[in-house]
Amino acid sequence: MSRRDDRQRGRQPSRLPSQGLLWLMAAFIVLLLPQWDRLPAWLIAVCLVLAGWRWRAQRGRVRLPGRLPRMGIMALLIAVYIASVSGRFTVDTAASFFVLAVGLKWLETRNHRDFYVLFFILAYLASVNFLFRQEILWALVNFLALGLLLVALQVVNAPDLPDGLASGWRRLGGLFLKGLPFVILVFVFFPRMGPLWTVPLVSGHARSGLSDTLRPGDISHLAQSSERVFRVTFGGAVPAYRDRYWRGLVLDYLDGETWRQTGGAPVEPLARVATDGGVGPLAATEYEVLLEPTDRRWAFALAGSEAASGNLFEVEEDLFRFPRPADSPVRYRLRLTGLPKVPGTPLDATQRHRYLQLPEQGNPRARALAASLAGRLADTDVVAELLTRFRQQPYFYTLRPPAMPENGVDALLFDQRRGFCAHYAGATTFVLRAAGIPARIVMGYQGGEAGVDDEYLIVRQYDAHAWVEAWLDGRGWVRVDPTAAIAPARIESGLRDAVAEEGSFLESNPFSPQRYRDIALLQWASLQLDRINYQWQRWVVGYQGQSQMDLMSRLPGGLGLRELGYLTAGGVGVGLLALGLVSYVRSPREARRDGHRRLLEAWQALCRRAGVEVRPGDTPDDLAKRLARTRPEAGDTARRFARMINSHYYNPSAPASSSDLRRMRRTLSIIRRQLRGHRTGTGNAP
Repeated sequence: MSRRDDRQRGRQPSRLPSQGLLWLMAAFIVLLLPQWDRLPAWLIAVCLVLAGWRWRAQRGRVRLPGRLPRMGIMALLIAVYIASVSGRFTVDTAASFFVLAVGLKWLETRNHRDFYVLFFILAYLASVNFLFRQEILWALVNFLALGLLLVALQVVNAPDLPDGLASGWRRLGGLFLKGLPFVILVFVFFPRMGPLWTVPLVSGHARSGLSDTLRPGDISHLAQSSERVFRVTFGGAVPAYRDRYWRGLVLDYLDGETWRQTGGAPVEPLARVATDGGVGPLAATEYEVLLEPTDRRWAFALAGSEAASGNLFEVEEDLFRFPRPADSPVRYRLRLTGLPKVPGTPLDATQRHRYLQLPEQGNPRARALAASLAGRLADTDVVAELLTRFRQQPYFYTLRPPAMPENGVDALLFDQRRGFCAHYAGATTFVLRAAGIPARIVMGYQGGEAGVDDEYLIVRQYDAHAWVEAWLDGRGWVRVDPTAAIAPARIESGLRDAVAEEGSFLESNPFSPQRYRDIALLQWASLQLDRINYQWQRWVVGYQGQSQMDLMSRLPGGLGLRELGYLTAGGVGVGLLALGLVSYVRSPREARRDGHRRLLEAWQALCRRAGVEVRPGDTPDDLAKRLARTRPEAGDTARRFARMINSHYYNPSAPASSSDLRRMRRTLSIIRRQLRGHRTGTGNAP
């Protein structure tokens, strides 16, 4: 039938095996899961509708659209897509457009060729998912989808195979187990190059976490998130809880009610962040941070640290930065110097102006309080008096702060007296500056819970914190934390204890395991899962060049990059040679083992040479009857041969023996001589 006839035949799809199509759709749905929070809701709905349309057409309940309607649907959906992205081109928008193209492909999956095209497209979609998700759970989801794809492929290629589905899964399992040792060897020894997901990704996806601006109450929304921010492993003793201040960025400019960073965004070089900074055992003074993707350049560190790996660098204000935003998990190392960083020179005029900046008007009562303190106390005593005020007067730490009116600092200090760390840090900085003391807000995290067996610390979003650093002559920048004065439990043991009476800890996140710390089994399971993910990130996702070289250096002989390349090339060559030899040795054995199959193929070839048409599905009896009509002189022998073949394949009660195989070979040779004799004129005429 011509292609035109196929188009005119209706818009019905050709009969692909329903079970194979169903497995393909299941793989598609599973592959959408890793991107569920990135894809627009309308796009997910459209993809499900298009796949459902194809399935209903398979069942004969609807028709697939023709060429013109398909083009109209495509144009409409592309227009909606363009309107939704608003001219932004990022990795997210490119991935979502690819998903839309896959969804549209369902409307033209009509034959086996279309099935194979969609199969390979979905396999590529699995690799795209690794751009955004590298955790072990999502890796298993992708592997499950690939398994579904391979099962669908087997079902389509052999729809009538008995017990096809079960045998397909068994076959996949066997192939996986056979290939796993080779995959592990290649993974460990093949020279590591940066994978696709470590190249710079321009993403428009907003991640939860700290922002580079701060308004009163901004951090309080993070207190309702138990999402992991980073993990920390120490080479020596772990600092006490109250000393775990993880500095990230400094805000030094007050614009109305909003604190900001001075200056614009720095120029970002075109480079990727090395994800495996630091290898080998940690020294007693070192600690290693495994940071989750933040799409920011900030690296979190304890005060008094210095860089111990090459993938980050120190900037002013004792902060650390990456060359580019961390758009994938990053592992970096720092070293505790043990010495406070006291500057040898005081702040110059420009710096004093920077850290004393305030709006010209606003919060008159706070300004009056600052003038009163500065008029009778030294700078150190002003700080102490302000903290005493917070400690002794009825100020409250709450995750349910009231809305602050205009002149919010006045309202907090004199009226409401209820707030979160961001409220108190902003108010403290305002009063100190108004009193003539340079001050700045530091944002980061404070605390961290222990992982399994105290192997590492886990810092989560609800550990987000804001505090103050004040400049005191002779001492430099000194940490001033009003939260420690108002709610000591927040600094000593964490947010949960600080708001235990209020009952607001993770109240907006009822499915977080961290909310139910009284359930020991749940906490144990949560920490064990986190440990698995931690090791996966360190030794699988993070197994890059430096990590590989460190491992190779510990092997006998201390392999370098050149030796590793030679070893890998030689290993691959030897492996391929061994596979070839095994295949060569086993081929005759397999051929001998299936001698009946070879005889059947020879019988079919003999029939073709005799002018008998061999059609798919023909039985040996069919061929014998057809041969007898065409070449009567070989008819009796052909029918006898057919009975022998049938007895072997369809009579399991009759066990096969080598003598049976020899008789069949002799019978086939007789048929061949009979046909040859007729051609040469020595046989009987038909």
